[in-house]
Amino acid sequence: MFQGASQLNLDGKGRMIVPSRHRDALNLQSEGRLTLTRHPEGCLLMFPRSYWETVRAAIADWPMSAKRWQRIFLGNASDVEMDGSGRVLISPELRDATGLKPDSRVMLLGMGSHFEIWELAAHERHEAETLAGPFPEDLKHFKF
Repeated sequence: MFQGASQLNLDGKGRMIVPSRHRDALNLQSEGRLTLTRHPEGCLLMFPRSYWETVRAAIADWPMSAKRWQRIFLGNASDVEMDGSGRVLISPELRDATGLKPDSRVMLLGMGSHFEIWELAAHERHEAETLAGPFPEDLKHFKF
């Protein structure tokens, strides 16, 4: 399970270094093979390939009424591999779709089975909006 937030830099080629605390798990789970795709809230999703294959199969089984959403998730999916330095190249298409620029700051969030990758300012805005809004009714009885 992946958790935690990491502020990272994209280099001039659009590569991101995966924090060392996640590299070993990603290498064990999927030999460093990952899949990136878009999320409708403006970030990228990064999955270990072994887990993505299950998600991909579920998305492919969606009904015809969800074809537009299949295009968002499957049509934008990009298979990548961590290099020997733990870097992941984010394609120009995915960077453009989410406002990520080479040589910019990003936020990597561990979300259990996968990661979210946000342009740093967009993440800060999204988090501020979330905190300013109402707490979801479904979660009001959740206890730590």
